Amino acid sequence: MARRGTKIVRLTAAGVAAGVLMAGIAVPAVGGAALGFVSAVGEAELKPVALVEPPPAEVTIVQDAKGGEIARFYEEYREIVGFDQIAEVMKTAIISIEDYRFYEHGAIDIEGTVRALAKNLRAGKVSQGGSSITQQYVKQVLLNSADTDAERNAALAASYARKLNELRYAMGVEEKYTKDQILEKYLNIAYFGAGAYGVEAAAKRFFGVKASRLTLPQAATLAGAVQDPNATDPNIDRKHRDRLLNRRNVVLNRMAELGKITPVEAAAAKATKLGYKGTKLPGGCDSSKYPYFCLYIRQEILNNPDFGKTAAARLAMLNRGGLTIRTTIDPAMQRAADRAIRKYVYASDDAVAAEALVQPGTGAIKAMAASRPYGVDRARNEISYNLVADAVHGGGAGFQAGSTFKTFTLISALKNGMKLDDGLSAGAGYRAPAYSTFKNCKGENIGDPTHTVTNDEGSPGWKTLRTGTWASVNTFFMELERRAGLCETVTTAKSLGIRRSDGRKLQEYETFTLGINEMDPVTVATAYAAIAARGKYCAPTAITRVTDRDGKATRYRPKCRQALDPAIADATADVLSGVLTKGTMRDVGGIGRDAAGKTGTTDDYASAWFAGFTPDLAAAVSIGDPRGSQKHKLTGVTIGGRYYGAVAGATLPGPIWKDTMIGALAGVPPTSFSPIDTARFEGCSEGCRTAPTTAEDDSTPDP
Repeated sequence: MARRGTKIVRLTAAGVAAGVLMAGIAVPAVGGAALGFVSAVGEAELKPVALVEPPPAEVTIVQDAKGGEIARFYEEYREIVGFDQIAEVMKTAIISIEDYRFYEHGAIDIEGTVRALAKNLRAGKVSQGGSSITQQYVKQVLLNSADTDAERNAALAASYARKLNELRYAMGVEEKYTKDQILEKYLNIAYFGAGAYGVEAAAKRFFGVKASRLTLPQAATLAGAVQDPNATDPNIDRKHRDRLLNRRNVVLNRMAELGKITPVEAAAAKATKLGYKGTKLPGGCDSSKYPYFCLYIRQEILNNPDFGKTAAARLAMLNRGGLTIRTTIDPAMQRAADRAIRKYVYASDDAVAAEALVQPGTGAIKAMAASRPYGVDRARNEISYNLVADAVHGGGAGFQAGSTFKTFTLISALKNGMKLDDGLSAGAGYRAPAYSTFKNCKGENIGDPTHTVTNDEGSPGWKTLRTGTWASVNTFFMELERRAGLCETVTTAKSLGIRRSDGRKLQEYETFTLGINEMDPVTVATAYAAIAARGKYCAPTAITRVTDRDGKATRYRPKCRQALDPAIADATADVLSGVLTKGTMRDVGGIGRDAAGKTGTTDDYASAWFAGFTPDLAAAVSIGDPRGSQKHKLTGVTIGGRYYGAVAGATLPGPIWKDTMIGALAGVPPTSFSPIDTARFEGCSEGCRTAPTTAEDDSTPDP
């Protein structure tokens, strides 16, 4: 019937609706791969099989408190759009070049399959696909849902077995969806090159327009790119752009050949330049307006089991889930923090300033700012970790919090029944009388009688809870901590959310009250926010609502508890308000409304802090040298173009805090602190010594 070696193919097609594609195939004198294909067809039952269609990877969008976009996370940059959001010329172009009989055939194009099969038989391998758009969609789904290299390789394998599986799935897809739906799904899942997945992302990436606004030459370009997007990736070099241009013209010629456009239209389109814009894809914290807050959000998702049982599942949800995350950040408050920091500290300085703003009563983080840009470019003095947060949220070791911790000793003394005018005589130096003087929370003796704490520039003498706090006298607080109890002071700090920035256990030494533990601004600001909220501690909150790709929203409520007796919180706020008017911040001044806070300066000026609050907002500012604060002290330094012999809490952190709060609270009606319980806290305990009026009570502040 035929010469030796002649390959004859006879293929009879029945209707797809009947579920049979190939009634019979006869291939005389065929061997090798072709014989394998015939054998596979003979054994296969070509019936529709339901395709499991996990949603394609989609971009997660992060929004500020008002709904403005601040960041995007993605593994594949894709924006799903509806069929009516895709230009008609784009649909025409892709069908013309990929599957011109798409609306006429079933799951496969019989003519195309026969043509491809004949070529494959001659070649002895699968050298031509002949795939319909439906089959291409199936392949993309299988590729996108692959979890292992083996599954990915199987989805791309040049084998007849893979083609048969595609046919089964394609038949199932054709039974399930209309042609328009299939085309929409294909255009949303296809990769176009330059990191753009789906036609919407590709239109924006290539031409800076939405898919609905694509022109003829633009549509032809994208239609041409899907065949081999890596070979025509215009973002790589000129050769790739030239290949893409040639491919575009192939599409235009095909559209003209099919009568979809006129020869004149094709010629005019081919005469235009490629027009690739390379619009930067939004996303990632390094491109966010609020990079440190962005890092915080990212770690919140990755550490929260609500978003997946494993770390890998949570990462996949963040980068592929198409979530919309509404956050707590307030753009106006963020701008106020950014402006204040830039005013006093330059990005080029060795020292770095960081600030967090937290809302009392909710724990909502309203701003996270730092003087250094986030990133890995050393030439720009960028920093690659979260300067404002703890290690759990992408931060580093933090800086010793200094005298901001004296507040926790003050609170512990008030818990023990002391009144505001109760006091003690503070010496020029303080040395623990014995090793048993202080006990940590394990009951261990840790007081070191060989170590002497001094007041630096502060003065000794009789100090009350008020005057000792206003002047921030070290020796006063050492003795106050001894009387209140070291463990009690540590417990108070923990109740207000205090934990080390690096995640290690708090150091429970007698100098705990002097702020020997390294902290981050978010943690300190949240602790002070609890005082502002009359003792109601709310864990730091950054996310208020998460909406999934299907529109289902989950709200996240503040996690709060009553950590302090409201009356004790009120008395603490009353004492700390004097810091701004009579204490270490008196030269900086207040903010025109009820406010309170505490300066913090560590030994030898290794770091400096200010933490303060109003009833409406709390903030903490830190300054230190990220190269190592103990080695690189804040003495003899130039910061923000100004020379400082030494930087204390009121030198830079205080002014930054003041400017931030004035800007952040502009337009917010002032709220007053609750009055203190005078019967409980005013005056002094029976038999106590009242503060003398002599020079002994000189309240000259420590730095």
